[in-house]
Amino acid sequence: MQHNTMIPTHSDSRSETDRGSLLMGDILFPLRLVVGWTYFSAFWRRLVLENKLISDAPGYIGEKFNHFLPNAIVIKPIIEFFVSQPVLLWWQLAVFTAVEAVVGLALMAGFVTRLAGIATSLLAFGILLGAGWLGTTCLDEWQIGVLGVTAGLVCAMAGGGRYSVDYFLIRRFPRLTDTIWGQMLFGVPLRNGRLFSRLALAVGVAVFALTLTTNQVFHGGVWGPLHNKSVRPKVEVTNARVDSGVLRFSLQRVEGADVYGSFLVGARLLDRDGREQAAWSAEALAKTAGSDIGNRYVAKIKPGPYGLILPLGAQATVSLHHDSLAHLANGSYTLELLDVSGAKWSAPVRGEIR
Repeated sequence: MQHNTMIPTHSDSRSETDRGSLLMGDILFPLRLVVGWTYFSAFWRRLVLENKLISDAPGYIGEKFNHFLPNAIVIKPIIEFFVSQPVLLWWQLAVFTAVEAVVGLALMAGFVTRLAGIATSLLAFGILLGAGWLGTTCLDEWQIGVLGVTAGLVCAMAGGGRYSVDYFLIRRFPRLTDTIWGQMLFGVPLRNGRLFSRLALAVGVAVFALTLTTNQVFHGGVWGPLHNKSVRPKVEVTNARVDSGVLRFSLQRVEGADVYGSFLVGARLLDRDGREQAAWSAEALAKTAGSDIGNRYVAKIKPGPYGLILPLGAQATVSLHHDSLAHLANGSYTLELLDVSGAKWSAPVRGEIR
């Protein structure tokens, strides 16, 4: 009696691998749609629902980009360069918005899915480094960043599955996948299973290390005391001096909620014994002339109805006038600023008044 034993052929093995990969892509279809929309929607919000690329209009996206500056890591010099160059900043934001639209649409459609997934991760990585420290309640931008990096890489490894333009193309034009580049672009499984498994392990370890590192750097979320730099405003006061009867000093708001300004409602010049030598009320600060505020970045310090408004990331040199400044006695002085929340910031006046 003869037994017919079916021996799997190389083509059977490849077919099984292909089916497994397609199933993996199918399972990740909802993730691909949602992640793709989060990036495409950036374009949709900024240009279709409302134009946020008008540089002199409220809600200009350049000001939000400026908010990233104070505590960004690695890419901070790049952010500072662009927010100091308004024209270049506009072009950078326009290109970035277009890239987000193309990448998000490609990921949702499953077109060159692996490439779209990698591009998604790179976009999320940039957001993570720049804005990962922001978030008043749930560490919002950090979570968006690390999840975007991870989701993009997972989609890149899995491919588009059956619900993708890639699948339609390779069914219609099978020779597209004859090369390794075709397989990588159109989401076909990389046929070396052991290598692919090791790649998945390496990616998992890398993104987990990135998650722990950025969680610790931005928020102290792994060990030590937790901190959230978006909860309350902090203003750095530097280079305070009195020149020709004018008090000049530099201000930069480096912490606090990005959607809400800090409001200076008082300023005082104190001598070494704490006696007040000059003071500016909220009403006086609200009348500060535009020519007395030298802004450095796109986000601008400016007078408001009840004092000076300090957006997150803004930096400026402010000049305050007072009759008593021309008659100060020799000595050392301290500048004290009062926020509407009750917070105070102070800095020594550079050198002695003579």
